Amino acid sequence: MTPDDPEEIPLLLRPGGSAPRGRLLFLAAFAASLGPLSFGFALGYSSPAIPSLRRSAPAAPRLDDSAASWFGAVVTLGAAAGGVLGGWLVDRAGRKLSLLLCTAPFVAGFALITAAQDLWMLLGGRLLTGLACGVASLVAPVYISEISYPAVRGLLGSCVQLMVVMGILLAYLAGWVLEWRWLAVLGCGPPTLMLLLMCCMPETPRFLLTRHKHQEARAAMCFLWGSDEGWEEPPVMAEHQGFQLALLRHPGVYKPFIIGISLMAFQQLSGVNAVMFYAETIFEEAKFKDSSLASVIMGAIQVLFTGVAALIMDRAGRRLLLTLSGVVMVFSTSAFGTYFKLTQSGSSNSSHADLLAPVPSEPVDTSVGLAWLAVGSMCVFIAGCPQAPWHLLARLRLLHLQCPLLLVLCPRNQRKDSGTNRSPL
Repeated sequence: MTPDDPEEIPLLLRPGGSAPRGRLLFLAAFAASLGPLSFGFALGYSSPAIPSLRRSAPAAPRLDDSAASWFGAVVTLGAAAGGVLGGWLVDRAGRKLSLLLCTAPFVAGFALITAAQDLWMLLGGRLLTGLACGVASLVAPVYISEISYPAVRGLLGSCVQLMVVMGILLAYLAGWVLEWRWLAVLGCGPPTLMLLLMCCMPETPRFLLTRHKHQEARAAMCFLWGSDEGWEEPPVMAEHQGFQLALLRHPGVYKPFIIGISLMAFQQLSGVNAVMFYAETIFEEAKFKDSSLASVIMGAIQVLFTGVAALIMDRAGRRLLLTLSGVVMVFSTSAFGTYFKLTQSGSSNSSHADLLAPVPSEPVDTSVGLAWLAVGSMCVFIAGCPQAPWHLLARLRLLHLQCPLLLVLCPRNQRKDSGTNRSPL
């Protein structure tokens, strides 16, 4: 494929046209980002819920070690199915309707957990929320990128990952004071609010143009951007051929494909999901008195460093951040393993420490220092967890213009620059 091959670009900025300033765009982006917030809440729910279920009354479901493992992990099975379902829905039902539909399994899943009387109802609820997570994680970034104009697209796109970690932190914070049933009731809130807000939001202009609904697309653009002045539709182009397996013979396709899949695999194999799913259980196994506080501290660190990474990513570069995060995660997990070795090597070497207790200037018990070693290592690990792979994968797909995930609105000047600058990274 040559640089002169046409791209499918829905809306173009006329020469000299001013950037839009519509404020309703940010409301629409917030409504869509409630999906990633719900996603994060569902991921973090198991961390405080598992200890709460183990403390529950005999009439309520109780979890042994095996059931607790399934309760945390089954959400990933639902998310895998939801990713496939979301990929099918997003181009057939549309971006808006897909977001509306994913609220149903979110609410149904948390409602089933709230009413659970046995383990199978708990697992069924987690499976449903996982299904919704898979759909929301795919559709929400697409919706936000397609409604955004170029000046704010990067900012709003970075908010997706930030909302995920904020949802995790919300689950940790709420789990500090709520039992598992009320925590599930709280989980119904964000998707319900998303349902109400998204009913008032339009479909993306790009999707409407692919359905040849030009008037609706212009009306959506006016609603989101405040005006259609300075913008025009592109000339009629050849129909997009889509992605085919034969394209994997081209280096411009299979190299980014291998890099992207490898980055995602190594990130998942690092154990970050296990830490998020079982954070409070991990700290309890480490014999902490304040395991809820430790998980909240870890969630707050994750939110902070996700925001920092979004701010410095374009300046520092994806490769540097990925390398740095890998080094940090190696040392932090090594420190945490050392902590368990030290605390289990002798009966007198316990770490049952209160993190809120003031540390004396001359500690008489080394267990307090060991407690902070464990908390610190987990906080450093979660801070080093790379957010760059998602952004790098988005950039790698631009190396080949026929990649099926190229679903963004681009101004005309960026399209012209693509013929002279072939390095989107």
